[in-house]
Amino acid sequence: MAQAVSKTCEMCMSAAGSQYCLDCEEYHCANCKLLHYRQKLSRTHQFQKASDLIPEGTSKCNEHKEELTLMCITCGVLVCTSCVTGKHNGHTFSKFSEVIAQLRGENDTRINSRRREANQHKKNIEQSLIWFDNAVESVIMTITEESTMIKRMVDKSIAEMIALVKEQSQKEKYKLIHMMSEAESVLDAGLKLDKDRQELDKMKQDRTMIQKINNLKEEINKLKIDYLTEFPYISYNSKYVNEDDIRKRIGTYNIR
Repeated sequence: MAQAVSKTCEMCMSAAGSQYCLDCEEYHCANCKLLHYRQKLSRTHQFQKASDLIPEGTSKCNEHKEELTLMCITCGVLVCTSCVTGKHNGHTFSKFSEVIAQLRGENDTRINSRRREANQHKKNIEQSLIWFDNAVESVIMTITEESTMIKRMVDKSIAEMIALVKEQSQKEKYKLIHMMSEAESVLDAGLKLDKDRQELDKMKQDRTMIQKINNLKEEINKLKIDYLTEFPYISYNSKYVNEDDIRKRIGTYNIR
C-alpha cells in the first residue's frame, strides 16, 4: 500500500527498503527482492525504486484499477473486489482494515508478551545475582572460619609442644644442677680433707700418726662423684609442608 515511503525492508526488517513491489505493495531490500523473484507466486511481480514512488491516499489494483480493499489470505496479497471473482476465485479473503487491525493487535500482543518475558527474565537474573552474591559471601565466610579453626589448632599444637619442651628440658636441667651441687660438695669436702692432710704433715710422727692417716684415707674414700654418662641433648626435626599439603587438609568449593 503506497502510503508514506518506508526506509526499512518489510521482509527482513533490517536493511533499507530501496525497492517497492507494486503487486504486494511492500518495501524490499536488494537481497529480499531477489528472494521475492525466486518465489513461484511472486516471480512475475513488478518493482519500482522506492525513491520514485509518489505517496497516494489509496492503492489501486494494476489489473482492474479499483481500490485494494481486501486481503487474499491464500496468496498473502492485497486485491480488489474484481480480483475475488478473477484469478483469486475460491480463495479466502478478509477486509484490509480488519487485517491491519488484526496484525497490529498481534504485534501489540507479541511486543507486550516479549516485554513481559524480558522483564520477568531480568527480575529472575537480578534475584539470581542476589542469591549468588549471598552464596559467595557464605562460602567466603565458611572458608575464613575453617582457616581460623585450622590456625587455632596449629597454634594450640605449637603451644603444647613448646610447653612440653620447657617441662622436659627443665627436668634435665634440674638433674644437671643437682649433680653440679653434689660436685661442689665433693670439692668443699676435698678442700677440708686437704687441709687436714696438711696439718698431719706438721704433726709429730708417733703411734697415733698412722691411725690418723688411715682415718683420713677412709674419709677420702667416702668422697663419691656421680659421673654423668651422657649429657642431655635436644634437637628438632622439621616436617616439610608445602601448599598442596595444606590444600588437602581444607575443604573445596564448586561453581556450576
